[in-house]
Amino acid sequence: QVQLVESGGGLVQAGGSLRLSCAASGRTFSSYSMGWFRQAPGKEREYVGFISWSRSTYYTDSVKGRFTISRDNAKNTVYLQMNSLKPEDTAVYYCNFGPTYVGGRTLPGDYWGQGTQVTVSS
Repeated sequence: QVQLVESGGGLVQAGGSLRLSCAASGRTFSSYSMGWFRQAPGKEREYVGFISWSRSTYYTDSVKGRFTISRDNAKNTVYLQMNSLKPEDTAVYYCNFGPTYVGGRTLPGDYWGQGTQVTVSS
């Protein structure tokens, strides 16, 4: 079993920055990829990006150049640094344990954090 605890969401003005954190426990964190997804009101959950066990990073087009995923294996924590935030980034952000890249798509793993709200005002 894996437990994921997120923190760092909040309200920010457009153009501002936030950093989300996700602390993991229950598995060998360093051996797994970690991902971030988000869900806006009335929309399906969508992929944001992920970082592999070897620290390669991948992002959906809408956040490339603005968001950065990093990991600290000593702290079992993955981060999502969000810069130049836009109102359309408003969503609940979820970290995900062990996503995989299959057939051109990033599929989530079985374990999710509780979600943290990010609200970007215009």
